[in-house]
Amino acid sequence: MLRLASRQIFQQIVRHTTTDATLILERSINRVQLLGRVGQDPLMRQVEGRNPVTIFSIATNEMWRSGEGESVQTGDVSQKTTWHRVSVFKPGLRDVAYQYVKKGSRLLVEGKLDYGEYVDKNNVRRQATTIIADNIVFLSDNIRDKA
Repeated sequence: MLRLASRQIFQQIVRHTTTDATLILERSINRVQLLGRVGQDPLMRQVEGRNPVTIFSIATNEMWRSGEGESVQTGDVSQKTTWHRVSVFKPGLRDVAYQYVKKGSRLLVEGKLDYGEYVDKNNVRRQATTIIADNIVFLSDNIRDKA
């Protein structure tokens, strides 16, 4: 009984029916959280007729041990660094990011994935994956200021 009631409540929360009985809109999630270090000072760009955008990159690292045996202590440690492009369109956050995000800063970036296309200088069509940030948490001061 409780399981059925929970399922019905969940369906009511997730599904929104329209006036057309055949069309059911379901919610979905496009959510990203990145914890890493900034690779470059941010740039502010503005295309004519559009709002400005602050752009920077952030690196995340994945580490694992390779080798035989069941012991976690044995084996070589390997690391892979992945770079992510972050775009900030939100007006207040865009300005804060441009002013305070610096190369080497440790950040938590929350946002959504966006896939797009552009044409490069050689007229070649390229695909780009971008994180559209809607929240940035500063976890450390700029490393260069400490040196």
